[in-house]
Amino acid sequence: MRPDSLIGLLLNSISLSDRKTNTAFLESASTKLREGLVTPPAVVKTLRELIYWQYAKIISNSAGMGKKQWGFVMDRFEKLRDESIFWNSIREYVKEREASDKCSFCGSADQLSLEHLFPRTLHGPDDEKNVTWICRRCNSSKGARRPYEYWTLRDGLKAAKYDMPRLVEGKYLKFVFETLSGTDYMDLSMTEIEKQVCPTCDLTPLCKKEQSVHKLSPLCIDGITTLQLSKA
Repeated sequence: MRPDSLIGLLLNSISLSDRKTNTAFLESASTKLREGLVTPPAVVKTLRELIYWQYAKIISNSAGMGKKQWGFVMDRFEKLRDESIFWNSIREYVKEREASDKCSFCGSADQLSLEHLFPRTLHGPDDEKNVTWICRRCNSSKGARRPYEYWTLRDGLKAAKYDMPRLVEGKYLKFVFETLSGTDYMDLSMTEIEKQVCPTCDLTPLCKKEQSVHKLSPLCIDGITTLQLSKA
């Protein structure tokens, strides 16, 4: 449903006397919906659920519905969370093999090499689950940055939420999920993340710049994965 249609329904549901009070709030909410600033929604409370939410948007986009078709995204999110659908039903390695002659970041076929998604300098493993094909230009630009960190620095946090290439983000989310499975990090709430992670997280300055402090965002995925790998 389009934001304009949603706000119309909401206004029709409240009394005439209350409309003046509520119209400004609803118009503000509609603007945020258009800009994608209200996601992840309140139902996404833990890192595990944030990973599912990001992957649900990938599924929606792959189905040709884009990443902001909220009803469909929520349906996929709930199915991932409830294990009605599984990671293995969508195989990044098959897609990667089909596009092995192209950069996973920009699609170029120029001077390709294997690059670690999660940097080796931050204890990223040297195995196939943590590498992808990347052109020389993108490799130089990414450097030793983590995926969401890199995309945020390049184009802003909103772009990191919605514009990261499908193969890169999908493979990275599965790598993170496997890395963090069985740890206490997966089910930390934002309040617990603030206490246990934020004080020592090297991405806090970037969160402040993007006005995402005290909010679950893809940068939390990068930061918490960094802490876990540093213990390995």
